[in-house]
Amino acid sequence: MDVDLARHWGNQSAVTEFVLLGYHKYPALLFFTFLTVYLTILLGNGLIMAVTTWDPALQTPMYFFLRSLSGLELCYTSVTLPKMMANLATGQRSISIPACASQMFFLIFLGGTECFLLAAMAYDRYLAICLPLRYMTIMSHKVRVGLVIGSFALSLPMQLVQIGLIFSLPFCGSNEMDHFFCDIPPVLSLACADLYANELTTYIEDVVFIVGPFVVILASYVYITRAILRMPSATGRQKAFSTCSSHVTVVCLFYGSAMLVYFLPKTPDSVKIDKFLSLFYTVIIPLCNPLIYTLRNREVKAALQRIFNSKWQFKVGMEIG
Repeated sequence: MDVDLARHWGNQSAVTEFVLLGYHKYPALLFFTFLTVYLTILLGNGLIMAVTTWDPALQTPMYFFLRSLSGLELCYTSVTLPKMMANLATGQRSISIPACASQMFFLIFLGGTECFLLAAMAYDRYLAICLPLRYMTIMSHKVRVGLVIGSFALSLPMQLVQIGLIFSLPFCGSNEMDHFFCDIPPVLSLACADLYANELTTYIEDVVFIVGPFVVILASYVYITRAILRMPSATGRQKAFSTCSSHVTVVCLFYGSAMLVYFLPKTPDSVKIDKFLSLFYTVIIPLCNPLIYTLRNREVKAALQRIFNSKWQFKVGMEIG
């Protein structure tokens, strides 16, 4: 390490908290906007979880994974949005280093889990379309529960290592972070130490958690597309494509924004782009998921209609009685 640089870092006072600059203009408007978005995410994903749990027609592996994804999205969004709203409401934009470490851990842990879960959902679609006669035998309850638990278990160890490496670094000088939550790139930009080990770990993590599952998803859909095109019936092809369209849409949105944030070279102009894209995959996609899976899924819409009709009939019956 350069002696003069080390001496300069040594003369800086140690940082004990970060300041999240984020989006601070028009705080009242932003607070109510994010509050509305957060409540909509809770309602939409909670509704999907309830419908896929209660409706007998949706007790299939595909909807088991969808229910798991909705629950994950609820947790994922709750890592960032409540803190954003608290900062906007109070005007206090600081976050302690332990709180920052906790927020980052849960964010990347749940994000890594979502990558594996989306890959498991693609594998489920591959089995359903390419091996329909063996589908329920292979994708048993034990297997699908194992895939969901495995998605969490695979994500945990490396994220603990990553957090340990990042927050063992010294932070000195500026403590202002042009972001709205504690993400890896903006936090590392405030460290005053050699970042080679951290950058290498981040690169390995990106390959394992983003590229690896994406390759599985891509390979699954290559086989799925080939199987669908070989179907003799146009109705069968349309039905098969419709069962995959919602998942493909979510994968494109999630992986597209995540890859742009973590794989594009960092420049001074990329800070604002990264901040917007981070908002996109942590807030906008969880908001859109319920819409994607209801508006483009006939079975979910039919289940919602059945629940609504049964509740309405129950209410009418109570009033008549």
